[in-house]
Amino acid sequence: MSLLPVEEAQARLFALADRLPVETVPIAQAVGRWLVQDIAALRDQPWADLSAMDGYAVRATEMPGPWRVTAESAAGTGFQPTLAPGEASRIFTGAPLPPGADAILIQENATRDGDRLTASADPLTPGRHVRPTASDFAQNAILLDAGSRLGPAQIALAVLGGHGTVPVTRRPRIAILSTGNELVPPGAPTPAGLLPSSNAPMLAALLAALPCDVIDFGIVPDDLDAMVAALGRARSADIIVSTGGASVGDHDLVRPAFVQAGGTLDFWKIRMRPGKPLMAGRLGNALFLGLPGNPVSAFVTATLFLLPLARHISGARDPLPLTSDAMLASALPQTGDRDDYLRAWRAPDGIVSVTSQDSAATAAMAKADCLILRPAGSPPATPGTRVTILPL
Repeated sequence: MSLLPVEEAQARLFALADRLPVETVPIAQAVGRWLVQDIAALRDQPWADLSAMDGYAVRATEMPGPWRVTAESAAGTGFQPTLAPGEASRIFTGAPLPPGADAILIQENATRDGDRLTASADPLTPGRHVRPTASDFAQNAILLDAGSRLGPAQIALAVLGGHGTVPVTRRPRIAILSTGNELVPPGAPTPAGLLPSSNAPMLAALLAALPCDVIDFGIVPDDLDAMVAALGRARSADIIVSTGGASVGDHDLVRPAFVQAGGTLDFWKIRMRPGKPLMAGRLGNALFLGLPGNPVSAFVTATLFLLPLARHISGARDPLPLTSDAMLASALPQTGDRDDYLRAWRAPDGIVSVTSQDSAATAAMAKADCLILRPAGSPPATPGTRVTILPL
């Protein structure tokens, strides 16, 4: 297979995927998830003309008074009796204006002697310190579009709109398989020739930003039958992610195991550095991603493919990583025949590439807070050049 451009591989991956089933959940369980339908307001907000300040509800044309204070309005009370000319109502922030009042005389500008009230500041205008009915939103207005992610502000908006439940997709189930005879569990002794299995914890940490259920299937040895069996156990997940064994060496058995387990490969090998050996396909109802084994390549490919795929099947309107442009603070060499995704960090004077771009350099990766995208064939770049970055 020829090397696929990243954008084409992402599009093909999305084309393989079906959206997850819809469920209606209590609003408290919807944090971080994506709406599958537009949400309309079930009520006006505010529900009436409300005071924005503590003070007195008056007629603006009657400034500077005097008025006779005949009522009181606090948040949580219903509609108030109508004020007659020359009357005022003591009012508190969030309380409804009585009919007849059209402005708030704030208490700092008010002088009160018993029930007698006068103003001690500039003239009021109608509507001063008043939050008009439906000024935030009106009943039946669309509050949130399908594909919107429900963060804290969106949760508040949905609740104020009258909703206690919202329609979202089911949380994706993501299975992780780490392959390799050299791997041992985190924290286990590592005599010569063995390596701590870091990819599964790293991917689980990366996926923690999403509402999803991660199932770690542990370490699978470089044995065809063992891999086929592990893939069979994982096929009930929505996404199966393997790390390692995706290249072409004698011990790279993920591809033949995937085929023997009944999988259909859609593409293999991407025009990118690091991460070229990535493969994708379907195994029954599950989507399959075979990531490279070294942590840097696994991290970069997961950022560009695994996270967007999980967002896509969860209903995200814009599942791909957001990019921006920034100024380089250090020089970069020209690129070869693949797109480079360089680990970098944002310094006060611009973007600085980490010292080592070796695909096994995890210490350098841990310093990065963004990736610099350098398309294939890019010329050398000098400090001050604008480049495309993907924040991490």
